[in-house]
Amino acid sequence: MKFLSLVLSLLVLAGCASGPRIDTSHPSVNYDNRVQFVVIHYTNASLERSLALLTHGEVSSHYLIGDNNPPTIYKLVDENLRAWHAGESEWQGRTWLNSSSIGIEIVNPGFRDTPTGRLWYPYTEGQIKALIVLLKDISKRNNIDPRNIIGHSDIAPLRKLDPGPLLPWKRLADEGLVIWPDAQAVARQQALFAAQLPSITWFQVELARLGYATPQTGELDVSTRHVLAAFQMHYRPSRFDGTPDAESAAILQVLNQTK
Repeated sequence: MKFLSLVLSLLVLAGCASGPRIDTSHPSVNYDNRVQFVVIHYTNASLERSLALLTHGEVSSHYLIGDNNPPTIYKLVDENLRAWHAGESEWQGRTWLNSSSIGIEIVNPGFRDTPTGRLWYPYTEGQIKALIVLLKDISKRNNIDPRNIIGHSDIAPLRKLDPGPLLPWKRLADEGLVIWPDAQAVARQQALFAAQLPSITWFQVELARLGYATPQTGELDVSTRHVLAAFQMHYRPSRFDGTPDAESAAILQVLNQTK
């Protein structure tokens, strides 16, 4: 019986050895990186709570930037794997961005509402410096387009506010990481739009061109207001009420003209 088992094993091995061969001598040039986007968030929780939620909860992120001094950058999920940070989302027509993005969470309480209005918590200088270092590394290794480093509110404007109006996008732009409109070009265009504000249809079309998932209804509906507010919070954080105005139109046009 032992002899028969040995013979059968040898036959199986022989069959495997004579099976199909994998040839790797013709690599295709038709591919790109899985990682196309980087999405920035705040945690709305303490460092301890953030680590617990992102490692043992229902959500996750590739990186977490702490609020200690100097901040620790925690790598929680390998970049080759999909983290659960974006949820239902869309940017430039791509949906469910968990599959094509790297998520960066920053420990920050978000905001609190007071009798005099909403107060947003600032990021520390150390956190911003750590974010810049991390983004430069990720962008270089994955060849990320600066237009594709975005906030959670950009890809899910109907349900998310993070990273909020105090993330210094202009500073990230000065580091060559993200896009930002030329101030002089905006001023010139704003003067023109002050005389004649574009239609709601124009705003919807231009927001969609930039990347936002925007209804094309020709009406200033609730969804369009949310999208416009997310855009304003990113590029004009001094006022992001979702109301169309000449400055927002000018910023939008300049950004789209520089593609």
